[in-house]
Amino acid sequence: MRPRKLLFVLPNLFTVTSILCGFYAMTLCAGAEVGPAQLYQASLAILFAMFFDGCDGRVARLTRTQSDFGMQLDSLADVVSFGAAPALLLYKWAFEPMGFLGLFLAFAFAACGALRLARFNVIAMRSPSGGGGNFFVGLPIPLAASVLVSMIIAHHAATGGEELADSARAPVAVASTVLSLLMVSTVRYRTFKDLRLSPRSVLVMGVMLTSGVLIGTRFHPAYVLVAYSFAYLAFGLVESAFVMSHRLATRKAGGAPPPLTLLEETEEDEDLDETPGDEQGVA
Repeated sequence: MRPRKLLFVLPNLFTVTSILCGFYAMTLCAGAEVGPAQLYQASLAILFAMFFDGCDGRVARLTRTQSDFGMQLDSLADVVSFGAAPALLLYKWAFEPMGFLGLFLAFAFAACGALRLARFNVIAMRSPSGGGGNFFVGLPIPLAASVLVSMIIAHHAATGGEELADSARAPVAVASTVLSLLMVSTVRYRTFKDLRLSPRSVLVMGVMLTSGVLIGTRFHPAYVLVAYSFAYLAFGLVESAFVMSHRLATRKAGGAPPPLTLLEETEEDEDLDETPGDEQGVA
């Protein structure tokens, strides 16, 4: 029995390591002398946090050690590593010269991420045997953080470690606001859980890989993550717009399509259909 009990610690170790990476990123941003090098290292630390966050759920499933404790711990880890840490990083990188407005924009990102996690947990508790599906409802907070981190890494690679120009602060502010709103929106983003090996999926994967190789070789490897992140954002918006237009057309034609509900929300790494207390990988 004792080795079995010790297995429950394993996925939580990955989650706590994710918190460590997020905390380390914050210490880099809060130092006495914060420069582009420290901000770049903080971005890499958040990327490592994403890696460990993606592993905890898979380890929990493999060892059959899913628990309510693990799910709650994972949500708290996401608030630190993908909410507070990226918000502080964003503030030090772009928003600090903007005064109160910059402080508010950075806070809005962290607050919207926390709201999204709270919404997901409420849905999971109300429907412990359901909630799984092929779509996220709202942009998951790790993916929102990855967009910000990819922008910072790409800027560091493009400028050789220079500070952000004043003219670029406004576009970054717009991007941050859009990401914050998408997290608390009902825009549907695919989890790709239903992806199966087929000629169509192979073609799509081939196009993605080819595009990544071309971007990485012709421009810079750091731009690949930016391209993939914004492509995923655009795909979700376009698909949601298409679904809504189709539903409106069906309603006008006299049909009665079933309403979209928040219970279609899901995680990337774990299905709530499998166990009531699965840990969150992406929320």
